[in-house]
Amino acid sequence: MSQALLRLFEDHHEALFRFAYRLTGSAAEAEDIVQECFLGLLKPNSAYDARRTPPRTYLFGAVRNQALKRIARRGRTAELQDDASDLADAGSPEAEAQRTELGAAVQRAIAELPPTQREVLLLAHYEQMSLAEIAEALSLEIGAVKSRLQRARAGLKEALAPYARSVEKNVEKRP
Repeated sequence: MSQALLRLFEDHHEALFRFAYRLTGSAAEAEDIVQECFLGLLKPNSAYDARRTPPRTYLFGAVRNQALKRIARRGRTAELQDDASDLADAGSPEAEAQRTELGAAVQRAIAELPPTQREVLLLAHYEQMSLAEIAEALSLEIGAVKSRLQRARAGLKEALAPYARSVEKNVEKRP
């Protein structure tokens, strides 16, 4: 069992960390959440049932639930921090993008989405999960996932419209 758990950890911990970080805004909390979720699999009364759901889907749902519990305990909404020092320490691709103005604008726009839209968007675009996987991980109907994803994309489009116009102007100025 320990080899299987180690393999599962190696395969999924980075994606789970990114998701937890984006929900909580804290690298330390994200690490704790991921660790708790994997340790939860070792408990004799673990809720995971391999016949019902793939481990990846279960783990994303567990990370979401742990993050929401921590956010509720803090008594505030899940907003990403403007300071990306924790993320930069993680050496992620997001840290590089955040160094640019557009990267920061995208991060702020995602952080300003309602939490239900944000988590669906993060799973779909950053973690490349299918609508069915997202629905299962978040205990939603596929129609609700589609609706939340559509609203999230529309919200991002609206929030980032000023940046799109400035990029278009810069492209038009080039010879």
